[in-house]
Amino acid sequence: MRLLPLTLLSALALTACATPENRVKTALLNAGVSEPVSSCMADRLTDKLSIAQLQKLARLARNSGPVRDMSLSELRERLNAVGDPEIVSVVTMAGIGCTIAG
Repeated sequence: MRLLPLTLLSALALTACATPENRVKTALLNAGVSEPVSSCMADRLTDKLSIAQLQKLARLARNSGPVRDMSLSELRERLNAVGDPEIVSVVTMAGIGCTIAG
């Protein structure tokens, strides 16, 4: 019986220690982005965007379906709806660059 609370506590501690880069990568993977592209994009997004901007992207991701199901124009519309041109620019450049590299 003592093992369960200890296991749960360990899992919570690991989650609390997750870096923004790991969180972004996980969110991208959950949205249907491939592992190599997710890793690349997470690195670029966390280098170029603030925590507040990353939180805006997280809210967008929660309210959107998988990226693989979206057209390019739908993805662009959703990014523009965030209202932050820097987010649009950084996500677009990271997506293009990482897809080509990846």
